[in-house]
Amino acid sequence: MVMQITPESTAAFPPSADLATTDRDWRSALPDAVAFMLGLAVARWAAWTAGDLIWSLWLSSLVVGYATIVWTIGRPAVAMAIAIGRSGSDSPSNSGGVLLGWALIAFFAAFALAFFTVHFGGFHYVHSQILLHFFPIYPAGTPGGDWAGRAVYLEILRRYWIFLPSAFLSHRAAFMGKPFAIHGDGWRESIAGGKGRDVFAEPYRNVLRMHALIFFFFAAHFIGLENFAVYTVISAVYFFPWRLVR
Repeated sequence: MVMQITPESTAAFPPSADLATTDRDWRSALPDAVAFMLGLAVARWAAWTAGDLIWSLWLSSLVVGYATIVWTIGRPAVAMAIAIGRSGSDSPSNSGGVLLGWALIAFFAAFALAFFTVHFGGFHYVHSQILLHFFPIYPAGTPGGDWAGRAVYLEILRRYWIFLPSAFLSHRAAFMGKPFAIHGDGWRESIAGGKGRDVFAEPYRNVLRMHALIFFFFAAHFIGLENFAVYTVISAVYFFPWRLVR
């Protein structure tokens, strides 16, 4: 089957606005300021300690990072599936080719999702086991409390989900970009230019930032500087729009 993917065939998924210029406009940092104030208000209202802030960072890294991965894989896969379906509707005799195209897309999307689920999820799992030794979720001696099992993760989600809206707002750019061109030969240029690699690196950049901030929270905790002013400075680093100076 010879298929020409045109801009019209991907109308169901219109291209996102070009962020190349708006990302350099400091006015676009206003939502980041809102996310910072929201996250800080949550920490103040809940009277969080260093351990609470560390676990909220861990949860946001896992949830927002994995959502970014799913979006990066799923959006172009769905758009290409729709484009193939529309191309096949113009030539009913190519129904077999359409099914084959859909099968290939589903296979590669499932493979990529499985790989990042194991790699990204496994990293956070090991990290959580280490954190539990320093900042346990349950009091010492609680059965199962010294090992991150299902009950521990549900408790982490119950306590710290309230931080997720501000985290998603802070990382909104990951869901607004256009990592792959899916019309004409644009997809070849996207792959050759390394766009896919850069997009998939975004969740891991957030992991590195989380590690740096956890280190500072650790230091503040062990030298007795657990106060709201210190938390404010460290949180400002997390919510700062680094994309504007990258």
